[in-house]
Amino acid sequence: MHVLVTGSDGFIGKNLIIRLNEIGISISHFTRDSAIDELPYLIEKSNFIIHLAGENRPIDEKKFDIVNFGLTDTICKLIRSVGKTTPIIFTSSSQIKFDNAYGRSKLKAETSLKNLEIDTGNPVFIYRLPGVFGKFCKPNYNSVVATFCHNISRNLPIAVNNPSSIINLVYVDDVVNDFVSVIKYNGNLKKNRSIQPEYEITLDELANQLRCFWNSRDTLISERVGNGLIRKLYSTFVSYIPPEKFSYPLAAHCDDRGMFAEMLKTQDSGQFSFFTAKPGVLRGGHYHHTKTEKFLVVSGNAKFQFRNIISNESYEIFISSKELKVVETVPGWAHSITNIGKDEMVVMLWANEIFDTDNPDTFSYEIEAKANIV
Repeated sequence: MHVLVTGSDGFIGKNLIIRLNEIGISISHFTRDSAIDELPYLIEKSNFIIHLAGENRPIDEKKFDIVNFGLTDTICKLIRSVGKTTPIIFTSSSQIKFDNAYGRSKLKAETSLKNLEIDTGNPVFIYRLPGVFGKFCKPNYNSVVATFCHNISRNLPIAVNNPSSIINLVYVDDVVNDFVSVIKYNGNLKKNRSIQPEYEITLDELANQLRCFWNSRDTLISERVGNGLIRKLYSTFVSYIPPEKFSYPLAAHCDDRGMFAEMLKTQDSGQFSFFTAKPGVLRGGHYHHTKTEKFLVVSGNAKFQFRNIISNESYEIFISSKELKVVETVPGWAHSITNIGKDEMVVMLWANEIFDTDNPDTFSYEIEAKANIV
């Protein structure tokens, strides 16, 4: 399989080329820097064409017709002259419903392609795309998502002129995956295609969500980034963070025992922290009514002590970082952890709730009568 990709250096094109390389499909590129007389050869050697090239914001509106329709019509004529079937994917736009120069040029291009299919049987797959978002999209051009991500991640202002305005979006990976499914499929497929899922969001909601992503570096509270639109927006937002901001500091709380730091908080699934303890140091010596925790010793050797606050039953667990065992604390059982090694101990900690200074649910309890709780 050999695929010709026009507009291969554009936003969708860059993501598509990466995917085609991953699955071992050979590619020919046609970009703004390519000469038009290269097209006959490129088309003749291709088994499939993905036509992404187009004008979005030319200085002269005549460019819409010259490129969006003119280049498409040239491709159609060359396919006719070659005399072989070469399926085409064409990225049109949902803007064709509007009476503007861009929409009219895309509609004319669609007509040329449909006539090619009617006359020759050459398969044509048309995507009327709404706004596409994802990594590698140029900011301050024609994508509000890219512009907002770029500016917010650099602490630059954004303009939300019509907060309640609804925008329709599809994710670039979903677009690319559908293209690949068409290339690979040999049977009959729907010719007028749409990308699913398609999302709706207001400009105000978009701006606020992206600000939350950025502010999470200070609050440590992560958005629910595991599914759907929020997951894809988060991945997109992170892709716009400049390299000098790939890292950010955490607050460290240090004393004679060692250090404690919170790393990540969730809205409804607790928080992640870690602490260090010097040799011989005991941490904890308390119980909780509702709070539970999971501890993982990542460096050093620890002794966990437990005592039931009702029955006085006691239990000990000895853990080395070499074992990779999780130790859970249980409501109603007082607990402590002591560094019994010769070196500093490092322990990762998850708690099922974000620490609340007004309601810490933490009550001191002397597990051993002679324990010297630091």
